[in-house]
Amino acid sequence: MAENTFPVYAVDAIVNFYRTEVLTGQEAKHLTKSDLVPTPKPEAVQTLYMRVLHLLYRFRPEYHSMLPLVENIQYPQYHEGITSILSAYTRMRQFLPSCLVYDFSLNDLLAPKKQKTLTVLSAIMNFIHFRNQRMEVVVDKQAKFRADMDRLQTYVRFNKEAEKKIEILTTIPPEQQAEADELAAALSELQATTVHEYQEVNTQTDCIAEWKTKIAEKTQKLAQIKVEVTNLKEDITKLKSQIVDSPEELKSQMEKMRDNVKSIKLSIEQADEYVVELQSMIQVVSHSEADSQQMYRLLLELEDSMNNTKQHQEENQELTALYEKQLKELKNLCLEEGQLKRTLGIKQDKESKQNIRKQKQKEMNDQHVQDVMGQCNQIHHKREEMANRIQEITNETQHLKAKIQNLRDVCSKETMKAQVCIV
Repeated sequence: MAENTFPVYAVDAIVNFYRTEVLTGQEAKHLTKSDLVPTPKPEAVQTLYMRVLHLLYRFRPEYHSMLPLVENIQYPQYHEGITSILSAYTRMRQFLPSCLVYDFSLNDLLAPKKQKTLTVLSAIMNFIHFRNQRMEVVVDKQAKFRADMDRLQTYVRFNKEAEKKIEILTTIPPEQQAEADELAAALSELQATTVHEYQEVNTQTDCIAEWKTKIAEKTQKLAQIKVEVTNLKEDITKLKSQIVDSPEELKSQMEKMRDNVKSIKLSIEQADEYVVELQSMIQVVSHSEADSQQMYRLLLELEDSMNNTKQHQEENQELTALYEKQLKELKNLCLEEGQLKRTLGIKQDKESKQNIRKQKQKEMNDQHVQDVMGQCNQIHHKREEMANRIQEITNETQHLKAKIQNLRDVCSKETMKAQVCIV
């Protein structure tokens, strides 16, 4: 007991476990503590072992009595009773080393003992607990692996879509290539014309500023002349009221005044001409300003298109960054997949080695069973020979008994005759 690497459970725990985890239906209801202690019942123990084999290897209990026998065997009814027991024994011999039990014997099925039976049942119970835990771990790993595979597929699909988008954004269709070239040429021409127009507009604005300064000077002069004329008129009225001039002086003054008026009219006409020229120049400037505004709108549209192209380039850069990131994740997933495949290969190698060992153990057990069956056949032949000899001996004894009876009858007759003669 101290050498076991697994705990030996109490009887109540074992009964509850096998009732809930192994047995089903009426068998679970009929299993009680008295079937194991103080003396285990062989039928209950055999049923438990067969149900354990059914749970772990899907080997149904009725299969134990369906093993193939040697053809043309005599008296097959002698083998019907031991077939299921030998089958359960061989299967348990193959299974119990996995539970760290190596000393299982045929006597543990035919006449089980309490401590050995509890030890074997505890080992199987410990193995089933371990199996359930590992199955949960394997199920979790399978679910994680499936989720990783789904993520890998989605990443691959996203990468393909991103590659297609990048190709669409980076490549210009052939039907739009000519249009793009025309737009580029028109853009370059428009930029050149806008530069030339900007230069002309600047020159015209400079000319307009000069004309405005000249007009301001002329207006100031006109205002001064008007002020002087009004002053002169006032002076003339004052002088007329104060002084009585001679007609000659009046004529001379009138001529001077006429000359002054003519010069003023000429200056006014010149100013009007300047004003007309300035208005025409202002109209030209307004037209140039409208053209410049139109060019400015075109430039704004070009700037919007350039901003859109920049946004497309930024989106392209973001898609390339996302593509590189997804490639890195894909590489990491491939590395994880490789590690999982390596671990799976190692597990498969271990399982193949264990299967080879189990196959060798099975072959050894089958050879042992065949040897036992051969010995059974030899014993059966010897038994038949002994039965024949016993039959012959019984026949001889019956023949001898008949002879002895005859001799006794003859002796009794002779004695009767002798007694009659004596009398």
